[in-house]
Amino acid sequence: MILFLIFVAATLAITFWASRQTKTAADYYAGGRSFSGVQNGLAIGGDYMSAASFLGIAGIIALSGYDGFLYSIGFLVAWLVALLLVAELMRNSGKFTMADVLAFRMSPRPVRTAAGVSTIVVSIFYLLAQMVGAGALVGLLLGITGDAGKAWTIVGVGALMIVYVVFGGMKGTTWVQIVKAVLLMSGAALVTLLVLGKFGFNLSALLGQAAATSGPKANPESFLSPGLKYGTEAQGLAGKIDLISLGLALVLGTAGLPHILIRFYTVPTAKDARKSVLWGIGIIGVFYLLTLVLGFGAAALVGKTAITEGDAAGNTAAPMLAQKIGEEIFGSVGGTILLAFIGAVAFATILAVVAGLTLASSSSFAHDLYAHVFKRGQASERQEVMVARVSAFVIGAVAIGLGILAQKQNVAFLVALAFAVAASGNLPAILYSLFWRRFNTAGAVSAIYGGLVSALLLVIFSPVVSGAPTALFKDVDFHWFPLSNPGIVSIPIGFLCGWLGTILSKEHNEAKYAEIEVRSLTGVGAEKADPH
Repeated sequence: MILFLIFVAATLAITFWASRQTKTAADYYAGGRSFSGVQNGLAIGGDYMSAASFLGIAGIIALSGYDGFLYSIGFLVAWLVALLLVAELMRNSGKFTMADVLAFRMSPRPVRTAAGVSTIVVSIFYLLAQMVGAGALVGLLLGITGDAGKAWTIVGVGALMIVYVVFGGMKGTTWVQIVKAVLLMSGAALVTLLVLGKFGFNLSALLGQAAATSGPKANPESFLSPGLKYGTEAQGLAGKIDLISLGLALVLGTAGLPHILIRFYTVPTAKDARKSVLWGIGIIGVFYLLTLVLGFGAAALVGKTAITEGDAAGNTAAPMLAQKIGEEIFGSVGGTILLAFIGAVAFATILAVVAGLTLASSSSFAHDLYAHVFKRGQASERQEVMVARVSAFVIGAVAIGLGILAQKQNVAFLVALAFAVAASGNLPAILYSLFWRRFNTAGAVSAIYGGLVSALLLVIFSPVVSGAPTALFKDVDFHWFPLSNPGIVSIPIGFLCGWLGTILSKEHNEAKYAEIEVRSLTGVGAEKADPH
């Protein structure tokens, strides 16, 4: 509890310090574009290494072995798409939000409306995962086992998150993410070294023990082979397709995540945007290698049975591993201290990520929907920032409510759904806008709504919501879509809708495309211009 309170007090102090520095809309949305490439790279790492990365992936590897390892690979490879196709061009073309890029060469109101809706939906899906992680984590540390206790934990995390965003804006959120990235890397590296030391730094011995302890009794070796979670005999072909669908969503989703995209606006130049992504990839790459040891370490030392007793979805595997290895090496007091440290770091992780997500969605509502759609560009900066702060309350409340409903889901899985929605709706519109000369308003709106609606509908009628033991609603069954991950169907639909909407519309603005092409490659005029 003491460690927890120290972390919370430190992050709140950063937030209130940042609130004194936040005077303009550029300060609130983009931290005054004052962060260096290295600082922003750390913050990107802090934003991306979420509860899903730390708690969810470690848990899913501990329970599913090889199939869980694919989450680590997917989240990491996704950064290459963001670096090569999106980071620098987005930084050069926009001002505060994803919609700034899309609206530049198109009719602003329908495009900003679509982009604002998509941003809020993706952010809420991602927020869900963090809230569920917070409930599981604090429940473990405080010995809370009932759903009601975990629900109150989710409410507390939501309240803290709202404070961060309302008072600190992007400056406060970024500094919290930088501090948290350093702490998370330190904590994960410490536990990894202790686990590897336990097995004499012999990875083969660690994997063998994990398979023997947590693999199926009939065939322990299958724990280290594909097919334990996806592609089992019971699932048949659907399971194999589900696995491909998951990979597609993970690899393509990052480049469409609103809270990652707005990070590119916090640096002063395109060179810094590139540098920050390279630093982010380095930090994230090392971290995902560590999650492999954490996941298989938990499988080897804690065991599948004990992990599922603590949390059915495996979200507490990493903290339980910290406690177990601490006890074995340093005694019971050492185990408790290591658990408290890892738990507090994971809690800081959740707070930092939910703050970034809430900021992305409230910024999009204020800047895109309120200022440019409702007020037609006539809102003052002060009004915009005030609306952003009010909308942070509303989005936080929605996330708290849905987080309480989704308590039984694995957090890495929930984030994969957010990635699928982002890849289906946002990514087609962004790529077409940056690279297709013919693209127009009808195409942008069709791509966003087509991808978004298809992904959401497929999730609603999938085993995620009904008809499976781990579904949101266990007592009813209205699912007809066999896959848990909709990306393999919804991503092509998003691209197809964007193409169809474009060719069926006569609108075409060659001059605007030429201008955004120059701007995306050089950055000339992006920060000052806000044409609509």
